[in-house]
Amino acid sequence: MKKILLTGASGYIGKRLLPVLLMNEYEVYCTVRDISSFNSPHANHEKCHIIQVDFLKEKTLDTIPKDIDGAYFLMHSMSSSSEDFMQLETQIAQNFTNYLEKTNCEHIIYLSGIINDSSTISKHLNSREAVGNILAKSKCNTTILGAGIIVGSGSSSFEIMRDLVEKLPLMVAPRWLLTKSQYIGVRNVIEFLSKSLFNPVVYNKSYDIAGPNVMTYREMLLSFAQVRGLKRYIIQVPFLSPKLSSYWLYFVTATSFSLARSLVESMKVEIIAKPNDLDKLLIIKLLTFEESIKDAFAKVQQNDVASSWKDSVISGRLSKPVSSFIQVPIEGCFLDVRVKKINNIETTLNKIWSIGGTTGWYYGTWLWELRGFLDKLLGGVGLRRGRTNLSTIHTGDALDFWRVILADKKEKRLLLYAEMRLPGEAWLEFKINDNNELEQTATFRPVGILGRLYWYMVMPFHSLIFNGMAKKIAQ
Repeated sequence: MKKILLTGASGYIGKRLLPVLLMNEYEVYCTVRDISSFNSPHANHEKCHIIQVDFLKEKTLDTIPKDIDGAYFLMHSMSSSSEDFMQLETQIAQNFTNYLEKTNCEHIIYLSGIINDSSTISKHLNSREAVGNILAKSKCNTTILGAGIIVGSGSSSFEIMRDLVEKLPLMVAPRWLLTKSQYIGVRNVIEFLSKSLFNPVVYNKSYDIAGPNVMTYREMLLSFAQVRGLKRYIIQVPFLSPKLSSYWLYFVTATSFSLARSLVESMKVEIIAKPNDLDKLLIIKLLTFEESIKDAFAKVQQNDVASSWKDSVISGRLSKPVSSFIQVPIEGCFLDVRVKKINNIETTLNKIWSIGGTTGWYYGTWLWELRGFLDKLLGGVGLRRGRTNLSTIHTGDALDFWRVILADKKEKRLLLYAEMRLPGEAWLEFKINDNNELEQTATFRPVGILGRLYWYMVMPFHSLIFNGMAKKIAQ
């Protein structure tokens, strides 16, 4: 049985590739930076092994087996706010390559982006090109797959287009909307990644992978609207600078400002795949744009979104692993504790596990929405991230402007950490005790005088919201 190293296993593509590799009877070693936030339903599979690795720290790589046969490099920093992300990515690639050369690795597959002209590409694509050059120098056989704009349930491109099309009957957009690009359905991405593995035909080669049509972003938005049965109008203006365009995307969609800025930068450059016959060699039927959108909505409607970019830690504001926030402090903190008697444990648990997103917060939802809007104005994440699934939730998931720190249904406990802009830190905990009571606790650890002033200023609203919410959940 061949052993596969899957880096970026907790990412958007990694979570979708894992079950395919297991189905193909590979033994898979998933590398994650924080085991506590890895929530794949396949994590307990007998052939799946989860190992905590930080590729910036060479010593942690020793946990990777030496008898690895193949490896996927799926690590990217698309929305990283770090100014030296290129240096970090190339260092990660070099550490990755150095270690694999000590193993039995026969084949490395790298998922990159389509790069047409090195002189005009964005700094993120420039970084990916540099990573590809490092991997290509490895002693292992290397295959580089440059993907177009990935369209699938939970992908950043799909969610941004969905926000724009479904919220704005009339769009005022910049000239980059006429930039030509090629998309690729996420189902096709997984097929290319899985079918390329250990295929000698693709060894030491680079391919662009994309759908069958070249489209402008304007055409994509209008096609998306047509699939949804919506009539939309787009007015293009010449005076929206890249910075204004970034703010436009940031306020209208669920994206973070750093990702919006990266997307705008890349949207100014054409992304068109260089012709090849890889789809024929691997017997892959390329999906049209409309088919990719319909595929995505089928998953959304079935509440079966396997992964979402919103659940990535870099979509929020956490600077440390999720597990670092599990110990809720008491010293120097303000608390709002509500205890309510409940009649039905299962009903109350289901309400807790469904909170946020389209369900709302059970009481004073408009106040939550107002807080989310204010958070956006302050440069925070706001409420637009929502949640990936309607009734299931896992440690590490994004939940509006919270991050799930612990979701243990057996222990009847859900712990959230605030990623909104605050003069301090905040936790919100729900648990059912042995007396069949709901214990709802909001904890705020202020920073300085401003933090204390903030708590007293919002206390009347907290008293109203938290009491009403606890009542509704306990009913």
